[in-house]
Amino acid sequence: MFTNKHVVIALIIAPILSVLAWFAVSSLTGEKAAPAEPGRDYPLVAKSSCRWASGQCELENQDFELVLKYSDTGNLLVHSAYPLEGVVVSVFDPAASGDIPPVALLPTDSAGHDWRHPASDLPAPGERIRLVAAADGSRYYGEMSSQFAQAPDSNIPNPE
Repeated sequence: MFTNKHVVIALIIAPILSVLAWFAVSSLTGEKAAPAEPGRDYPLVAKSSCRWASGQCELENQDFELVLKYSDTGNLLVHSAYPLEGVVVSVFDPAASGDIPPVALLPTDSAGHDWRHPASDLPAPGERIRLVAAADGSRYYGEMSSQFAQAPDSNIPNPE
């Protein structure tokens, strides 16, 4: 069977053609990225740094990215590469009932890239953080674990 040159060539070319066909179909029928439209809401996806005591949490949607950190004094700091019009956060316990009203963060620079909330203490383990940021007439929202704000456990190796 492998002595026939046609079979050997077919075994080499078939996988290459299948991969090329997969990319071609994806480019023809796949969703095209479009700029954010004013007045629309877009979800932010929490990266893996939000799930462990990393010290910061990164949220993203395409090229829009926010970085959340808690300072040593307990302030929640939010940094964005794009200028933001406003940021509100809410810390809540999913096991408890009742809504906690969101709190507006204060800008720390005139360009709107850095924001802070003078929190008195870090969120408790198991609490979740909801965030809404406004930029260029669009709203970006996300929910993440507060695990990134917890002190790293000395028994768990640091992945860095």
